[in-house]
Amino acid sequence: MDLTAPIDAYCERIGTGFWAESLNASSNIAFFAAAVLGLWYWRRAPARDWPSLYLIYLVGVIGTGSFLFHTFANRWSSLADVIPIAIFIYAYFGLALRRFVGTSRMAASVGTLGFFAASLTGEPLLASHLGSSAGYVPGLLALYAIGAHLIARNHPQGWPVFTAGAVFTASLAFRMVDLPLCPDWPRGTHFLWHILNATTLGLLLVAAVRGAPPKPR
Repeated sequence: MDLTAPIDAYCERIGTGFWAESLNASSNIAFFAAAVLGLWYWRRAPARDWPSLYLIYLVGVIGTGSFLFHTFANRWSSLADVIPIAIFIYAYFGLALRRFVGTSRMAASVGTLGFFAASLTGEPLLASHLGSSAGYVPGLLALYAIGAHLIARNHPQGWPVFTAGAVFTASLAFRMVDLPLCPDWPRGTHFLWHILNATTLGLLLVAAVRGAPPKPR
């Protein structure tokens, strides 16, 4: 595989230059804003836990990877874009099972592996209808399912997680219409995916920090 092979997958890119997707690239500042927000909450939380801090820094890595992809636009930068996102999805799913749902560590691990397997199985089935956005649908469904479960139990993090699912729905919609709307909207809509996706991650970071277990006395 040629890791330097160029990728032209978004409406805004009309050339091969580093800044050919200026709006898509610059909108990644939203991810760094989400990470800063998460860190602000973490530093003021009564219980500073390492899993939440790991997720906060991972959001910064997501912003960096996405910036690299929308500037270099090749295979290696594509990997830098998608791998941190995948890590965040499965790491947060496991954290949500453990911290919010209240499962044991073993159940959270098994559940996360099951979610990973289901995602791998479901993505090819959805790809014919949703294209490259199909891989994000399992994560979206997980947000709604976990959020609804928590709301039913009156868990304080239920609405933040469910709201994150609603924002992510809009985010995914803008990702999907980027190319179809390209003739009428030359700058594309992918930058809105970045902004709303960062909003989703910011909500999830705040929920993770606020839901951290208190330190033992």
